[in-house]
Amino acid sequence: MHDARPRDLRALGASFQVHGTLVEAAPHGSGHINETYAATYDQAGTPVRYIHQRINGHVFKDPARLMENVSRVLGHAATRLAGRPDASRRTLTLVPARDGRPYVVDADAAVWRTYLFIERTRTFDIVETPAQAEAAARAFGQFQSVLADLPGERLHDTIPDFHHTRKRFDAFAAAVQADSCNRAHACADLIAVALAHEADTDRLLAASAAGDVPERVTHNDTKINNVMMDVATGEALCVVDLDTTMPGLAPIDFGDMVRTATNAAAEDEPDPARVVSRPEMFEALVRGYLSAAGAFLRPTEVAWLAFAGQLLAFEQALRFLGDHLQGDVYYRIHRPGHNLERARAQLALMTSIERQRDAYEAIVRSYS
Repeated sequence: MHDARPRDLRALGASFQVHGTLVEAAPHGSGHINETYAATYDQAGTPVRYIHQRINGHVFKDPARLMENVSRVLGHAATRLAGRPDASRRTLTLVPARDGRPYVVDADAAVWRTYLFIERTRTFDIVETPAQAEAAARAFGQFQSVLADLPGERLHDTIPDFHHTRKRFDAFAAAVQADSCNRAHACADLIAVALAHEADTDRLLAASAAGDVPERVTHNDTKINNVMMDVATGEALCVVDLDTTMPGLAPIDFGDMVRTATNAAAEDEPDPARVVSRPEMFEALVRGYLSAAGAFLRPTEVAWLAFAGQLLAFEQALRFLGDHLQGDVYYRIHRPGHNLERARAQLALMTSIERQRDAYEAIVRSYS
């Protein structure tokens, strides 16, 4: 549920260690979860921008623990990147509250945070070229690499079981069984495909349980629009949207890149014949990711990269199809049957990756 009430951003800014006078503020970005504003302050005659962001407490049930994660991750990243050119543009920088905490709680008990605005960058919602795919994959690989030696206790799970494919499948199977909206008969073909791939849900989990794929600090939402790229050079500078940064499996992060970057069509493409995983994009992802992450990944993790995209497309199909069966209660839809179209497209993508597995395995081997 989105709270659309107007915000007193002037009072909010005064709660953080932000100097100067607020000049203007406006909604910023294309995200649908948190509420984000770009705010400009006059600091001794120089305009300086910040990001003010209200964390969605309906999605993230414990924002304070989430901010513990973010603060630890960014503090470690800043230490690791110190001395590099443009270090302040290569990781987000939290601005502390007046009381020293990394966030502020407003009168409605909502949690807000403030970041320095990273100037001269832009984001892309869709991967347009292999060069972009490679740059984004390198950025996510560097992100994992920087956090591979994060000290201290295990990070909090901000969304428990977010990529637990067995639990995702079981939730889907329960939705099929309940058929609360009497929709299962009209999509029996998709349900049959999903049920036929049940064994895939356990494969990577079993490798993790056996110790072949270790738990790491992962981003868990590796879309290209979560990478800020330099306007002048096209270099991928900074990974953003860290709310799902928590314990996870490295191949899962790579698999979601494959799912979102290799698809030749939109995620909700109504014609599944147009949904194809593009091998040139896959190769660019492998090249970029392993150039940054290859030094710390185990060979047993790299061995799962070709399968990971297939698995993540399957997981997302389960989520879309399950939501359709339950009456579209989680994902926002823009037309009747929208989640069904999304599920059909994701299953088509899964099938496309599955058919190219031998070629994708060969690509991975060539870079590892």
